Amino acid sequence: MNHLLLADDDPHIRALVRYVMTREGFSVHEARDGAEAVKVMQSEPIDIAIIDVMMPHMDGFELCGHIRHHYDIPIIMLTAKDQLSDKEQGYLRGTDDYVTKPFEPEELLFRVKALFRRYSRASNDTIRLHRIAIDRRNVEVTDGQTVFLLPMKEFELLAQLAQYPGRLFSRDELILLVWGADYEGDDRTVDVHIKRLRQRFADYADDFTIQTVRGIGYKMVVSE
Repeated sequence: MNHLLLADDDPHIRALVRYVMTREGFSVHEARDGAEAVKVMQSEPIDIAIIDVMMPHMDGFELCGHIRHHYDIPIIMLTAKDQLSDKEQGYLRGTDDYVTKPFEPEELLFRVKALFRRYSRASNDTIRLHRIAIDRRNVEVTDGQTVFLLPMKEFELLAQLAQYPGRLFSRDELILLVWGADYEGDDRTVDVHIKRLRQRFADYADDFTIQTVRGIGYKMVVSE
């Protein structure tokens, strides 16, 4: 059974989401604010989080940042706000998806299932992007005939994006995940490495693309 954290100060929203998710077999753990959500995660094995932005004590942006720093789970931000700046802040804090109220419960369910599919790739040693296979154990990328010899940072960057297709990573996140917390260079090095990856795999655009989200970062989009 998958465990879902639902953090929202609106009891009606919690009741609606609880009904939909428990019907699908999720175990739903509720919190009325961000501080309570932190305590829930300390005691329960949470697999995915749905969190509201406007909450007392600790808002959704703060909670999202806390979750992303301490856990590797999918996050959906659920909010009445529809401003681009709010979405940008959510993505910068590490959310995977953003659903605006009012919402259709079935759409939220579809998004939850889609995120689980994306995150399931992270547990595999080999990540497949149609013709391209990324072998993380042997540090190798191949299309079945040709082996691509990538510098280590390019390989790690490609693998990081491919693990979570559709998830937006900020440049700062990618620096931390690929280059490490001690890296002191310019974050534009991410742009340089992305450009090189695009050039290397230009002939595989029908399989996957690395998209730029202006002012924030990058995400990998895998063809259906």
